[in-house]
Amino acid sequence: MTKHDPIPARLAALKTTPTPGLKQQWRELFDSEPPPFNRRYLESRLAYRIQELAYGGLKPETVKRLEALGEQLDGGDRKKSRIRADLKPITGTRLLREWQGVEHVVTVTADGFEWQGRPYKSLSAIARAITGTRWNGWVFFGLKSRRARS
Repeated sequence: MTKHDPIPARLAALKTTPTPGLKQQWRELFDSEPPPFNRRYLESRLAYRIQELAYGGLKPETVKRLEALGEQLDGGDRKKSRIRADLKPITGTRLLREWQGVEHVVTVTADGFEWQGRPYKSLSAIARAITGTRWNGWVFFGLKSRRARS
């Protein structure tokens, strides 16, 4: 970096740029429509992209190493690799939901969820067991709004 490097100023400006401006920068820097994620995500990805274009991206060896580590985690299963790890609450989290006067506690496990001492792969299966009707488990336990995110 030189004394007159404009990159730090561009990065600092992201914090005060209105969201429509961030989305416009996304279109210019990624040549695609911005994803429907929150502002913080847009800022961090834009900051990385600005630096990547100015200073260069990851070395090919680093990319290969990351791909190898990813493969160890998901076994090369493309479906698993597309699932965002930050969507599921961290292992050990307890989800509480009162239903018809009864409090239900679900524990997040490494493989899914546990309710009343039994393992479940999905929150929807637990919500169905509790209510007797089909529910989106994420909505039932308050992890996702019924309204679609825009």
